[in-house]
Amino acid sequence: MSNKFKVTNPATGDVIEEIKANTEEEIKQAIKNGHESFKKWSKVNAHERSKLLRIWSQKIQENKESIAEIMTLENGKPLHESLGEVDYATSYIDWYAEEAKRMYGRTIPASSESKRIIVSKQPIGLVAAITPWNFPAAMMTRKAAPALAAGCTFIVKPAVETPLTTIRLIELAHEAGIPKDAVQYVNGRGSVVGDLFTSSEYVRKITFTGSTPVGKQLIKNSADTVKHVTMELGGHAPLIVAEDADLDFAVTQTIGTKFRNAGQTCVCANRIIVHESILDTFAEKLAKEVQKLNLGNGLDKGTDIGPIINKKGYEKIVSQVNDAIEKGAEVLAGNDYDKDEEKGYFFVHPTVLKNVDSTMDIMHEETFGPVAPITSFKEIEEAVEIANSTPYGLAAYFFTNNYKTGMYLHDHLDFGIVGWNDGGPSAAHAPFGGMKESGLGREGGIEGIEPYLETKYLSIGNL
Repeated sequence: MSNKFKVTNPATGDVIEEIKANTEEEIKQAIKNGHESFKKWSKVNAHERSKLLRIWSQKIQENKESIAEIMTLENGKPLHESLGEVDYATSYIDWYAEEAKRMYGRTIPASSESKRIIVSKQPIGLVAAITPWNFPAAMMTRKAAPALAAGCTFIVKPAVETPLTTIRLIELAHEAGIPKDAVQYVNGRGSVVGDLFTSSEYVRKITFTGSTPVGKQLIKNSADTVKHVTMELGGHAPLIVAEDADLDFAVTQTIGTKFRNAGQTCVCANRIIVHESILDTFAEKLAKEVQKLNLGNGLDKGTDIGPIINKKGYEKIVSQVNDAIEKGAEVLAGNDYDKDEEKGYFFVHPTVLKNVDSTMDIMHEETFGPVAPITSFKEIEEAVEIANSTPYGLAAYFFTNNYKTGMYLHDHLDFGIVGWNDGGPSAAHAPFGGMKESGLGREGGIEGIEPYLETKYLSIGNL
């Protein structure tokens, strides 16, 4: 493991800061410290934990502008999106500050008059998290907040592309009064830190947001010590536009879900499936609006689309677009690029492709870029078949004003998150997670704290 790594601005290639990579010995010590801290933090009463979480949220909001600027510098997303992410991040802290006080147990009627049965919940132990670069604030707080609320201690390895946001948030957690060893960060290569997390006897839970292949490896590696796991993995979201949909509204929502963070989100629409009778109209409307989006540095006013995070991501996008065009897709907007490999920045102009079909790679692989491929369907059953023809099942969207069509799609789409006339369904108070190879467990809502708790029952006899 190299001693330092550079954090660069993906919009310019400029080095923002050099970060020290922790040694294996330092990471093991941090893990041990988290384990030792659990003995004290787990005994802090729920109301006190709730209070400290609320203070943490308040401190983040007091530093909202500077945190958003850090995020845009290291991630590239437009500043207004970064500001929105700070709000989204604190919404999880606020929610779980309240849920800390609602970890209820219960009593069960016993089969004997001389017995009583009591069920209680207790924190699982030290939680190790690995978070992605695309939402460096929200993906961390979505894991840290329920863990700390439950009485667990928490250690996180942020993405090497975007560690600065996490570092600042955890500094503010310490300023809020949460003990230093109760919430920590370590920096380093994912494979190295991941192995240390999964092999440690002190870590009782792994929570990860990232690719399905890495998630599978973490699950395998966690088996030897029988760790609990929560996995939010890859997606390949369909967006269905039914014949009766409000097209202008559907176009606006499609742009919101497809092009946010330059399409580099796990829940963004990757396959747009439109009824054949409205295909041309919808495609033309979408292309017209997409051409209005401004490409540029996220710190510049008016920027809608920022850079691609790195060369690897850029090359995947270009490959998918070229493959689709070679196989007959029609370009309605975009297919233009700005890059400087020497400086290290890569931009993809927002792109709309029409007449996409199942022979094209873009219909089978998550794009993670600002490209909207459009295909068509005749009957609603065909739309469902196209939508479900993937090993992933994270998010899906559909637009219809017919309640029968809407309920049919809800019942038959194999996805954990579904937006009906809604391109932005994510919320701290709702359970976020996927089906099939998109993950295990849920984050958010009342369901989101359960993975951090063990269930214990006490049978009292001889009463």
